[in-house]
Amino acid sequence: MIQLTLETARAMHRSMCRIRYFEEAASAKYKDGDLPGFIHLSIGQEACAAGVCIALESTDYITSTHRGHGHCLAKGGDANRMMAELFAKQAGYSQGRGGSMHIADVSVGMLGANGIVGQSMPLGVGAALTAQVTDSGSIALAFFGEGASGAGVAHEAMNMASLWRLPLIFFCEANRYAELSPYEIHVPLANVADRAPAYDMPGVTIDGGDAVAVFETMTEAVARARGGQGPTLVEAKTYRWHGHYEGDPQRYKPEGETEAEMARDPIRRLEAVLNDSFGIDEATLETVHREEKVAIAAAVAFAEAADDPTPDELTANVYAEGAIV
Repeated sequence: MIQLTLETARAMHRSMCRIRYFEEAASAKYKDGDLPGFIHLSIGQEACAAGVCIALESTDYITSTHRGHGHCLAKGGDANRMMAELFAKQAGYSQGRGGSMHIADVSVGMLGANGIVGQSMPLGVGAALTAQVTDSGSIALAFFGEGASGAGVAHEAMNMASLWRLPLIFFCEANRYAELSPYEIHVPLANVADRAPAYDMPGVTIDGGDAVAVFETMTEAVARARGGQGPTLVEAKTYRWHGHYEGDPQRYKPEGETEAEMARDPIRRLEAVLNDSFGIDEATLETVHREEKVAIAAAVAFAEAADDPTPDELTANVYAEGAIV
């Protein structure tokens, strides 16, 4: 296991702050009516995205979910283009056409968020197979939630990955709810990772609010995948502070549950490590918060000032055109 360094811990902290402030800004703008469509935020889950992506190389791939802003940012996505996409502006990653659930940046190995539950897993299989066949040395990681673990395609993906010993990590962000349904309603066992032996792969369940635990677990899974030993199933127990979507009244959550989880803020937990283990003071940590707030405010300003798509761009990047009737 690679020992946590100050450089890695600080990089995870900055990544988590960037995600938090991006998501908070998106939430505020959505409530103001500035963002069209739906958005699904990952506030409270920042340790997963940051701990995973810090353990990957820039040439590695990730596939994401409908709750993918944090994954994209942690993998190196551009906050300006992401925010512009949420605003449906021409400067966005998909020229404002894809919105929140379809952000991708192949240049940093982010193969796309996905609005279809569970589809990140077969896409991860494809990316890992490409890496294996081309002998590129890259690996792939598929984010998914515990709700997706019940999809048929999840079984197919894990079965195939194991059969072919693909360089792939299945990373389950078990945030306690699949849309509006509690974990125990749709998962018949205590841990999704307990299914791993059936696919002849290692399975581990960790505290997804502990960025250090995520990073340390990932270093082992990455080494296994890159060493040709095949896939790993990692389940990170985490929690989303907001609803399934912005505007969700969250009546399905027990009273006091969210407040209790907020008291275990993953950013503050990592800051305790930075202070206790590396002597980083509060002023230094607050500087990071301030810088990331400024960066995200700039991303919002960029998106607000960006041009709207124009009718003459309607058929750009369309694979086939037919008669309009």
